[in-house]
Amino acid sequence: MNAHSSNTAQDHNKSFAGRLGALALGCFLALPVSAEVLTIGIGTQNTTTNTVTGGIVLKELGLLEKHLPKTGKYKDIQYKLEWQNFTSGPPVTNGMVANTLQIGMMGDYPLLVNGATFQNGNATRSRLIALIAYNADGAGNGVVVHKDSPYYELADLKGKKLSVPFGSAAHGMLLKALEDRGWKAEDFELSSQSPEVGTSSLQEKRIDGHADFVPFAELLPYRGFARKIFDGVETKVPTFHGVVVREDFATKYPEVVVAYIKALIEANDWVRSNPVQAATKIEEWTRVEKEVAYMFLGPSGVHTLDPTIKPKWVETIKYDHGVLQRMGRVKEFDADSWVDETYVRQAYKELGRDYDQQRASFANYEISGTDPLCGGTIDKPREAGEVWIDGAGITAYKSAACTLAAVNKARSEGKKVGVAFVFDQTTRIKLFADKAFYALGSKDGKASIVPFLLKKDAEAYAAANGSKVGGYDEALALAGS
Repeated sequence: MNAHSSNTAQDHNKSFAGRLGALALGCFLALPVSAEVLTIGIGTQNTTTNTVTGGIVLKELGLLEKHLPKTGKYKDIQYKLEWQNFTSGPPVTNGMVANTLQIGMMGDYPLLVNGATFQNGNATRSRLIALIAYNADGAGNGVVVHKDSPYYELADLKGKKLSVPFGSAAHGMLLKALEDRGWKAEDFELSSQSPEVGTSSLQEKRIDGHADFVPFAELLPYRGFARKIFDGVETKVPTFHGVVVREDFATKYPEVVVAYIKALIEANDWVRSNPVQAATKIEEWTRVEKEVAYMFLGPSGVHTLDPTIKPKWVETIKYDHGVLQRMGRVKEFDADSWVDETYVRQAYKELGRDYDQQRASFANYEISGTDPLCGGTIDKPREAGEVWIDGAGITAYKSAACTLAAVNKARSEGKKVGVAFVFDQTTRIKLFADKAFYALGSKDGKASIVPFLLKKDAEAYAAANGSKVGGYDEALALAGS
């Protein structure tokens, strides 16, 4: 090869290499800049009815996606939501510690354990950013026995086999109930069982009693094989579920946390706007029967949907911490530094709502309207009742007697009564009418039908008022139509 041929080949190679480089550069410039993917792990408890507006409702209705920020530093972010469902709170804390979850929801006692866990030895902290639902007197957690059990109150279970999900809100309730009575856990054959295991154990009579959180103390009696003998309302200590977030995540993405709370508020509005439809959808999504979901979240329900962090809840957490600490079950914990209202306040501000006004209120939305059978306005909702006719929705009545008379009337017309609700005379909590005990008599020439959750309360009232104790069928017979 001569020198001219060699130079020509080199020039050709250089030219080809230049074209290749230009092509590669052009391809590089033409490639889109890859968007940042922000993965958000959210720990839910789908079958815990009073957490649904923080979890499954958001997921199924796409409410969080609706509110997530999409401008400014979030303009090129792609969100990846990872909804992880659990049956109790402690595993949610484990996920948050491992940073596979950034947001979690759980009951009062697991919440404080979550906060204490992060305050004792982790690189970041968790912060309580909102509530989901509450009962100011403690109703929701409870103890059930088999429907054929000879036991009717908590004292009857001393020395017997009693299970509870350890570390749960129900466990905290049980420890408080024992402390109130001067008892110890050793006074029972106490074991830890999840809601699923406890349910089957009770159904098969392998245990004498099972303590559990929302909704199981109502769900198991509704399913026909259990009877509630103790409700957390007897502890007089509020119970609630709330939302915690990893502080490092909240600090980096505060607008995302605010968006989550705005979605939660919209979910609460959705439930209250049509509670029958909401309960029906919740059953579809969780397999918790709609009648049970409605009992908790419908008007005058067992729990109140409210995301505000009231001072009473902070004081309750401190009290609960004392209960667990006296029993050596939790580390040191500073509740005041754990609570952070910044995000929920901002959510209320962006939605044009008054946070402080809601924070000061303990009002639930209540049963109202006119009684179509007995006549008159329903002005005392916690003395009223409701009847749910299959295929025809729910109708409210102003008293237990009118409610049961309406059941009789519906049956006489060939209608199928799905469920009826009344209210406990002592605690004012909602009851399934067919599971209640009644003090039955007459007053001013009319049937007197007074419902109670506990047999002993019905007996005490009957003894003081010259009436007798009866069950649902006897109450229906007295009610007439």
